[in-house]
Formats: sequence, C-alpha cells, structure tokens
Amino acid sequence: MHTLHPTPDKDTIALLPAFARLGLAQITLVSAGGPAELAKAQLMQHRAWGFDTESKPTFKVGEVSDGPHIVQLATAQHAWIFQLHDPACRAVVAQLMAADGVTKAGFGLGDDRKRILYKLMVEPQGVLDLNTVFRERGYRKDMGVKGAVAVLFNQRFIKSKKAATSNWAQARLSDAQLVYAANDAYAAIRVLEELEAQSASSQKTNCLP
Repeated sequence: MHTLHPTPDKDTIALLPAFARLGLAQITLVSAGGPAELAKAQLMQHRAWGFDTESKPTFKVGEVSDGPHIVQLATAQHAWIFQLHDPACRAVVAQLMAADGVTKAGFGLGDDRKRILYKLMVEPQGVLDLNTVFRERGYRKDMGVKGAVAVLFNQRFIKSKKAATSNWAQARLSDAQLVYAANDAYAAIRVLEELEAQSASSQKTNCLP
C-alpha cells in the first residue's frame, strides 16, 4: 500500500525556482492541412506526446462551448499548436488523436476527451491522465501540472491566468497564448518522461543482488 503524500501548496510552490519553458522558437503554429501533415510526420517519430486542448471560455449561463479551438501536442524538444478552423487541419489532428501505439499524456483530460470526440468525431487513443499516475503513487488530490513539476523537478511552473481565459477561437493567437498553450503540453511530456525514468531506476535497484 502506498504512503499518502501531501500535494504541494501554492505558498510552497511560489518559493521554488522557475521551470524552464519552451520559447517561441520551439513552438510551431499549425492552421492548414499541409503544415499539419509535416507536423504529423515529426510527431509520429515519437512514442509519446504531451497533450492538451484550449477552448474559448464561456461566460453566460447556459452558453455551450464549441471547443476545442486548439489542440497542443509536444515532445521534449518542440510543441505544435493546431488551430481547428481549417477542415484539412482538423482531419490531420483527428488522425493524430486516433493513432494507436502513441501515449498522449496530460492532466485532467476527461473534458478534453469529450470535446475531441464531439469536435473531431474520433475517440482519442492512448490517453494517459497523469493525475491518475500520481494517485497511484499515493497523492490524495489531483496533482495538476504545477504540483507535478514541483514534486518531480522542485521547480515552479508558471501559468498566466490572463492567457488561460483568453479567446482561443480567434484566428490570430498572441505570443503569450502560444507560449501558454505549448508549455502545458510540454510540461506534461517532461513529467511523463521523468516518471518513467524514476520507475526504470527503481526497478533496476530492486533487481540488484
């Protein structure tokens, strides 16, 4: 049975050094079929991606979102932000979501899966909610990206509330939006790789005579 661990609180996380994020040079915005195919070819060279989506916020009672408006996929070196306005781009993202044999890791992905199914008409395959992994390790609350980065790297993951609640449906995304969206997916793949590295190290230690 796992020991129960506390989730780091905001005050503790605030004192940590900043987590190094991807910059604009490591982020590709994809909004058409041709560039989407190029992105797909690069992504399919990897066995796991960080995954997240963003939707235009709803503020009125009863208002239903037609998101997601973007899908973010990242490796440990680069992130791609797919806008879903263009049918050809949407079709490629649907193929990526349906791809077998690729882990798509993120935090709190239940709503993202439902939105993908509604918008792209495909059931995402290989989705791994990292909150589940941390619960299995004895953390009582949903960890979230900030808590995970604090626990694994002893660093503070910076998220902009202004960017989080911005209009993700607009045709031209700001640099702040690109950095925010890309790094949610990037942090997820970094967390997954660190969890796998720790598991491999633990197994190796347990096998020693």
